[in-house]
Amino acid sequence: MTERTPHTGSYYAATRHDENDRPSLQDHIEADVCIVGAGFTGISSALHLAEAGFKVVVLEAARIGFGASGRNGGQLVNSYSRDIDTIERNYGAELGKALGDMAFEGGNIIRERIEKYNIDCDYKPGGIFAAFNKKQMLELTEQKALWERYGHTGLELLNQDGIREQINSNVYVGGLLDHTGAHIHPLNLLLGEVAAFESLGGVVYEDSKVTEVVRTDAPVVKTAHGQVTAKYVLMAGNAYMSGLIPELAAKSMPCGTQIVTTEVLPDDVAESLIPNGHCVEDCNYKLDYYRVTGDNRLLYGGGVTYGGGDPASIENFIRGHLENTFPQLRGVKFDYAWGGDFLLTMSRLPQFGRLTPSIYYVQGYSGHGVTTTHLAGRLVAEAMKGHAERFDAFGQLKHFPFPGGRLFRVPYTAVGAVYYGLRDKLGI
Repeated sequence: MTERTPHTGSYYAATRHDENDRPSLQDHIEADVCIVGAGFTGISSALHLAEAGFKVVVLEAARIGFGASGRNGGQLVNSYSRDIDTIERNYGAELGKALGDMAFEGGNIIRERIEKYNIDCDYKPGGIFAAFNKKQMLELTEQKALWERYGHTGLELLNQDGIREQINSNVYVGGLLDHTGAHIHPLNLLLGEVAAFESLGGVVYEDSKVTEVVRTDAPVVKTAHGQVTAKYVLMAGNAYMSGLIPELAAKSMPCGTQIVTTEVLPDDVAESLIPNGHCVEDCNYKLDYYRVTGDNRLLYGGGVTYGGGDPASIENFIRGHLENTFPQLRGVKFDYAWGGDFLLTMSRLPQFGRLTPSIYYVQGYSGHGVTTTHLAGRLVAEAMKGHAERFDAFGQLKHFPFPGGRLFRVPYTAVGAVYYGLRDKLGI
């Protein structure tokens, strides 16, 4: 009998709608597609493929949503971690336009999933980028113009009075409200998508850690107690891939981020913090992000631990940031505190590609995973159906190892973060 892995101690795990365990793989089976990882990348791809008639099996090393998909801030943030202008500048107008035209698709896919499959995940529209200084406000003004150039409307610049109407805090000088941004309970969204996938005949195996992927024409994915032979394989484990793709390991780095949720707040207190219920992220390099949950808790996250893992005390790490933003909550009780890893790339752009003609990988969203994973699922399905143009557009992005190799990538990146953190504080 396979020992069952407990879920994380997060607020999301404690309030998930589906607490059912899925079996572990115990047999030798066949499928059209085998997907490694039951997070947003894997399940989004699986659902698109199942809708197209593919026989799909998903192998998860622990629990559905055990990684970043079940631990993140729950914000639907449009575009990529490095915006379209960076792609235009580094790769030219043609590739910039190709990726720019897809930059706002992920959020729409999520809304389509919620409506089509009636997924209860506390969806609430509206996302704010909050600026601490004039430099950041200038950047938001430029971002608005860039996004509007790609047809993304519903953007509203906020001056100091405007942002104080949206956020009951004195720390910001302005912001940008994206009315098509949103926030959700990410684990319940994922579990709703799993239920949709399973209703179409798809199967998820939990506690089925992949030990080897045999790179033959019909690849074989092996676990401790079984294996899947498939026409196609998708590697979708991101920061939790455990070295299964050695050639990509030097080109990416797990990074930790931490989140707390407060005790349930009285209605008037919760409503006073963010009166219109939007989610917020600030414009610093090492940014903070927060929102009020469906049951009136303030969920607040931030910081980065390079190389992954958590600080000694998540509560102490976050409390100063939260109380600086909302001094009125000084001393508030935290009911949950957790961390999780996301996968960072040097370029801050995602890695799409193939190891062989039949083995695909998608990873490295660099903190912008909720929406981009859903776009990735659609593109993987398109490619496996024989229409790979949009998937291959992402494949044109070049990815390089972190300087100094595996030994020095953490201190190198941490030094860079200190530099950018100082610039944030000085407003330069």
